[in-house]
Amino acid sequence: MRRALALTALLLATSAATAQNSTPQPLPFENRIPVARDVAYPGTMTVTVDATNIQQAIYRVKQVIPVADAGPMVLMMPAWLPGKHAARGEIEKLAGLKISANGKPVAWTRDTVDVWAFHVDVPAGAKQLDIEFQFLGATDRDQGRVSIAPNMLNLQFEQVSLYPAGYFARRIPVAATVTYPTGWTAVSGLPAKKQGGSYVYETTDYETLIDSPVFAGRHYREFKLSDRVDLNVFADAPEELEAKPEQIDAHRKLVEQSIKLFGAQHYDQYEFLLAISDEMGGIGLEHHRSSENGVAPGYFTKWSEGPGSRNLLPHEFVHSWNGKFRRGNDSWTPDFRTPMRDSLLWVYEGQTQFWGYVLQARSGIVSKADTLDMLASIAASLDNRPARQWRALVDTTNDPIISARRPKGWLSWQRSEDYYNEGLLIWLEADAKLRELSRGKKSMDDFARAFFGMRDGDWGVLTYDLNEVATTLNTIQPYDWAGFLKTRVYDVAPKAPLAGFTENGYRLIYTDEPTAAFKHAEKRASRTDLSYSLGLAVGKGGAVSSVTWDSPAFNAGLDLGDTIVAVAGREYSDDRLKAAVTEAKTSKAPIKLLVKSGTRYRETAIDYTGGLRYPRLEKIGTGEGGLDRLLQAR
Repeated sequence: MRRALALTALLLATSAATAQNSTPQPLPFENRIPVARDVAYPGTMTVTVDATNIQQAIYRVKQVIPVADAGPMVLMMPAWLPGKHAARGEIEKLAGLKISANGKPVAWTRDTVDVWAFHVDVPAGAKQLDIEFQFLGATDRDQGRVSIAPNMLNLQFEQVSLYPAGYFARRIPVAATVTYPTGWTAVSGLPAKKQGGSYVYETTDYETLIDSPVFAGRHYREFKLSDRVDLNVFADAPEELEAKPEQIDAHRKLVEQSIKLFGAQHYDQYEFLLAISDEMGGIGLEHHRSSENGVAPGYFTKWSEGPGSRNLLPHEFVHSWNGKFRRGNDSWTPDFRTPMRDSLLWVYEGQTQFWGYVLQARSGIVSKADTLDMLASIAASLDNRPARQWRALVDTTNDPIISARRPKGWLSWQRSEDYYNEGLLIWLEADAKLRELSRGKKSMDDFARAFFGMRDGDWGVLTYDLNEVATTLNTIQPYDWAGFLKTRVYDVAPKAPLAGFTENGYRLIYTDEPTAAFKHAEKRASRTDLSYSLGLAVGKGGAVSSVTWDSPAFNAGLDLGDTIVAVAGREYSDDRLKAAVTEAKTSKAPIKLLVKSGTRYRETAIDYTGGLRYPRLEKIGTGEGGLDRLLQAR
């Protein structure tokens, strides 16, 4: 009883103390940004850009926005950008904003919730708003992607324009003019006429303008791939433009094989924009009538050394059909403020990844052997990802918003944008199932033509949902496709879906020798990848670049940020670490390491005796299998 009385007294005292604390209530906020309406904007905006200051990476912008009425108005910088699947508009790089009307300044205030929005009061009698600002491009990688370099630039119109809120972007007319450095050539999917040192772009709607980025540069070469498709190459140095005829022929075959696959083209003219540069940041971004592609030097000149980044162009080209023309209904938005929902990215990106690898082999941009080896690495990576135990594939479609592609410390336990490569595996399995059920008469080629091959020349957007995807498959070959897809996308599964290999003539195995494509990937990344043995990868100077959750390396206490200084008492080298793994297979002794973490050193030992393990695909049986037929040119 005495204890009960004491507890009661304590609770009363606590309640009294709490009652004396301040207890605020939330301040509601008023949404003063108008919702987009499908009505015509009254007038044509003009955007004029001076892009000549490449030394300091500064664009200077002048913009005119016609207005019909006085009163409150909201101007927006694009935030939610197609292809980036998240609010990635670089609002932090907009500076020096000045707005005027009738020659007098007009005050603006930034929205306190949506920081891409600016509120203004249009004065009586004003017919237009005159706007000036600068876009301050990154001059170092820690500021974001470098898009303005000494010999080239990548101008994206969302960087250099504002738009009036309250209208569908496709209903806002706009005319743009850009001045580039003297002697430079500029290319965009949006047609332009050169007038003096400026390019005057065709008047269009704002949605199309944002979908029409520009590559411009000093060193440029154009290759015609078809009557409707061009390959536009920009480089830091002119020798990087020297492509051999057979290399360009492979790109022509990419276009030819893509058209045969889909049966329609969803562009009037398509421009591959390819930058070969180590000065401008890399990129791979899809658009309806173009794509932005950035690769390291050697794209043509080191062609024989391995596949490199040659999967990039097939992937981005497929997006003209999948992602641009056909798009998940929850990711299409009427303007660049409305949030995107990415739940169908396993179709948008996953099937694009699938067709990108198929078309790289069919066209010869990458050999069939290298394509098989690359697929083996994809399969192994996902099959050895412990995060599969707790996180379903569909949840990874939120990653563009959750992490914005920032590095993750424990990728194997967190998962990342796995809808790309696991989506590929799902569609590979769908191909195997179609072949099995139809006795070889049907395949994913039939789906491609049925789902993407209508309305030739239409570069609008035709949306879909999960039911339409399943229904299209069912019209090709009856089956419980809705159940098939939901199980693989929405359910947690401890192992990756590998039936696309085993049911199509191949199986994933591990050997003590890496494939040529695996070795080339290691070389390009400057690392030694022992993910399937020790469970870690090591970069330059012994720096640990990844550790697989619950692997031997993980259980030895290693993590990102560690540096392996010595192996078995001797200075670290990649060969010495691999030799220690091989020796431990017979000696059964732990692999002893000296590890540095910051300013501290520690000794640790990895208890692993399984030897070196590298993924590859092994043929099942004899003769031609479904995967062989899938990768054959049409």
